[in-house]
Amino acid sequence: MTLTLLDLRYNQLGAVGAQYLGDVLQHDRTLTTLNLAVNRIGHVGAQYLADGLRYNNTLITLNLRHNQIGNVGAQHLNNALRCNRTLTTLHLQYNQLGNIGAQYLSNSLRNNTTLTTLHLEANQIGKVGAQHLAGGLRHNATLMTLNLRWNQIGDIGAQYLCDALQHNTTLTTLDLRHNDIGDVGAQHLGDVLQHNITLTTLSIDENPED
Repeated sequence: MTLTLLDLRYNQLGAVGAQYLGDVLQHDRTLTTLNLAVNRIGHVGAQYLADGLRYNNTLITLNLRHNQIGNVGAQHLNNALRCNRTLTTLHLQYNQLGNIGAQYLSNSLRNNTTLTTLHLEANQIGKVGAQHLAGGLRHNATLMTLNLRWNQIGDIGAQYLCDALQHNTTLTTLDLRHNDIGDVGAQHLGDVLQHNITLTTLSIDENPED
């Protein structure tokens, strides 16, 4: 097979379809982009794909947006990212990851050395999840883009991330739109920008002023 891009969005594949694709990933040597957005694969489907990623060395971009994988699915992906050395872009928007899922992904950030772009929009991560991710960012040296839009991290979550940015030297783009960040969080962000020399794009619009 010479296929490099496979787009299967909105196909109701479910866990069974994900199982077939996981098997493909184990043996495929040409596919670089796989889009499975909105397919209801759940955490079981995420496990099948994670099993495939353990052995795959060609896939660069994986889109699992809106697939109900939850924190259990995040755990499976974390296990795969410990082994995978080619995936650079991962889309996990709208997956009900919560703060526990964020904790698993923070472990990925600590151990993975190839992921450069991570989308976590609308996952109810909250301030606790932001704390977990901040811990991963402190030790990560490859991630360049992190999207945390619509995650209710608040001022406290913003502070955790700012603390991490004092140590992180690779992140260039951070999206914190719609996160209930007020004046206190904005103050922390302003302070860290005086010292961080790598962050070039920070999106904080659509946050409350008070």
